[in-house]
Amino acid sequence: MAEKIQENQFDEVGVNPFNAPIPGESLTSSPENPKAWERPPEYTDQDEAMMAVYMVLTEEETLRNLVGVISEGIPLDELAQVILYKGYTEGKYTPDMMLMLAEPTIYLLIAIADYAEIKDYVLYNEEDEDPDTMIPEDDVTPVDMDGDGEPDTKVETRPVPKPDSLSKSLLSRVDTELKTKVEEATTEEEIED
Repeated sequence: MAEKIQENQFDEVGVNPFNAPIPGESLTSSPENPKAWERPPEYTDQDEAMMAVYMVLTEEETLRNLVGVISEGIPLDELAQVILYKGYTEGKYTPDMMLMLAEPTIYLLIAIADYAEIKDYVLYNEEDEDPDTMIPEDDVTPVDMDGDGEPDTKVETRPVPKPDSLSKSLLSRVDTELKTKVEEATTEEEIED
């Protein structure tokens, strides 16, 4: 009377529940070999850290992949999270610095999308369902927001980088050299296809 052994949830997924870290195991690592994020950060100045992020993102291969990912519809805020988290795990900056770099990184990604002529990029997940970013239908009367008695006709749908969100040196690099780098990366991508 051999009974058939029923598969459990771990067998279905192919996971061995006994091959996992023991709770608290991370606290037993040697202090002589700390993880990258346990050491002092490489950058403590926000402008220097943002310049480092810019240099990584504008490498030719990275820029080519980034333009492809943006054109596929991956939200820019998620890209910024991945980019900044990677820098944190490599010990480039602290978690606090990572949060301070979020806004300038998203603006940098917006500039890359604009220079790559990607007009339908997704800023954040579920952006289409947000009433603040929806474009009104043709039969909707514009609202008078500034109180001058005339309906406002200019509707700004995409964020524009604030001059104080990027340092002057980085903003000048974005204005002068980023467009050329993006054009070179997208031109080479089109040739390969």
